[in-house]
Amino acid sequence: MLQTPYYLIDKTKLLRNMEKIAYVREKSGAKALLALKCFATWSVFDFMSEYMDGTTSSSLYEVRLGREKFGGETHAYSVAYADYEIEEVVSNADKIIFNSIGQLERFADKAAGITCGLRLNPQVSSSTFDIADPARPFSRLGEWDVAKVEKVMDRISGFMIHNNCENGDFDLFDRMLSQIEEKFGTLLARVEWVSLGGGIHFTGDNYPIDRFCDRLKQFSEKYGVQVYLEPGEASITKSTTLETTVLDTLFNGKNLAIVDSSIEAHLLDLLIYRETAKVSPNEGDHSYMVCGKSCLAGDVFGEFRFEHELKVGDRVSFQDTAGYTMVKKNWFNGVKMPTIAIKELDGTVRTVREFGFADFEQSLS
Repeated sequence: MLQTPYYLIDKTKLLRNMEKIAYVREKSGAKALLALKCFATWSVFDFMSEYMDGTTSSSLYEVRLGREKFGGETHAYSVAYADYEIEEVVSNADKIIFNSIGQLERFADKAAGITCGLRLNPQVSSSTFDIADPARPFSRLGEWDVAKVEKVMDRISGFMIHNNCENGDFDLFDRMLSQIEEKFGTLLARVEWVSLGGGIHFTGDNYPIDRFCDRLKQFSEKYGVQVYLEPGEASITKSTTLETTVLDTLFNGKNLAIVDSSIEAHLLDLLIYRETAKVSPNEGDHSYMVCGKSCLAGDVFGEFRFEHELKVGDRVSFQDTAGYTMVKKNWFNGVKMPTIAIKELDGTVRTVREFGFADFEQSLS
């Protein structure tokens, strides 16, 4: 048995998402690129690449990872490129998407050898978190002035529009896409491709996937564009668990259980967005606040119910821990980094990476 903590990627569960993505590609004509900012565990890229068209990135290192480990199309995007990295970005990308007209003009010559695009900001989004809202006041994410964009249309062949965040509501997606058409329709008709970004939970349970496909196809045909999707969370949702072990139990007004992991180190998004981890089935007569082992006072996974009293050595399995978690893991407090393991389609489990003191030491200087 593997020593905890470890992330366990279940390929059978991952396959369910991949098959839905393949269905959308076939029925809608859209292409699907894995958003590496959400998930970049490349040990399953060979498996995922059979169902997706390539990757999209947010930095030079993600561009390189997509090119070297995933293959297919490699789209490069960054909020801002630096002079020292632009040439390497271009050499590893098929398309480069600039965040602003200023960046487009600054690097147009160096990017002349590949396809160029521009990010648009429709100033509406589905986000309920201000920190993640691309349409928040004073947003730096993309251009919104149609008149200004019209002046550089000769330098670009497509757009990227990312304004869906944790959006599992098709009707909301449909309304926002209509708003995009109303605002940018004259521009959309003049390009060859449009990426609608990520954040659309079309692989979720009960999502009206056929209506989604029809809407994408209608959009594509109306403007004569190749549509791209950038599924991050949708690619890996419900595929991965973080396996932990109870190290101690206490009582201080509530039953407390301390596990060999930490939200700040291993599930950072819980801390950033003040959310609670998921434990299944979360049923039973015994309630515990499950806490991490770091010295952060607020290192708490949440309160959960269990069928029996927890004791030292018991396993606690946190659900749905692939997206925006593995890419953010860190060495806070020097807490042991979770091993990465994969459960194959035949049920066998293999370890693909373990982390030790040398990794902690080499992350600093």
